[in-house]
Amino acid sequence: MGVLAALAALCYALLWLGYALHRGWLQAVDDAALRPLYDYGVKHPGWVRFWDVLCAVFSPAAFRVVGAGVIVVAVLRRNLRVILFIVTSIGMSGFVTQVAKGLADRPRPATALADASSSAFPSGHAVGVMVAVLALLTISAGLLSRRGRIVTVVLGGVVVIAVGAGRVVLNVHHPSDVLAGWALGYLWFLGCLLAIRPLSLAAAAAPDVQPSGEAADETPQAPDIGR
Repeated sequence: MGVLAALAALCYALLWLGYALHRGWLQAVDDAALRPLYDYGVKHPGWVRFWDVLCAVFSPAAFRVVGAGVIVVAVLRRNLRVILFIVTSIGMSGFVTQVAKGLADRPRPATALADASSSAFPSGHAVGVMVAVLALLTISAGLLSRRGRIVTVVLGGVVVIAVGAGRVVLNVHHPSDVLAGWALGYLWFLGCLLAIRPLSLAAAAAPDVQPSGEAADETPQAPDIGR
């Protein structure tokens, strides 16, 4: 986890400096990826529509709705840590994104094939979806079998990659914007995880009344197999 955090921080820093210092290599790599995608998208409107719909269905706003549903369940189970974790990680990821965007203030690609507001760096979709998927996987771990956890991790990874790729396909983000968004999203998730240390959503609040000493004495003892 520490190694991944260091790599994410290094990735974000290098990409931010690459743009802030107007390094030609970064713009050249971004342009080389966007140009053929733009040319293909102009000729195939259905292709553009597919990715636009996908990015809308799995947008940060959609995941915030899911997060609100999780909060309702956590309230019913009196699981305060899950409530705080979802509010902080998913709920505040948009604020984190806007602060990061304001610091970079990078224009969107001129070849954008879909409508998109605000600046480009980092990708808000990449940040929000990365945070939401990791947060939901974390709190749902206790609800699933081992096979179920593997399936959800794979599906979560597919969603994260697909949405990030979609923003580049639509030319509303440079590839470096998406990479920076993934890095920042992971760092924000990790910070929330370490600060709050949420329980699984399956865990309910501990009862207020502790068992009495008399009740404790009635707990069955393990048999003495040495007799």
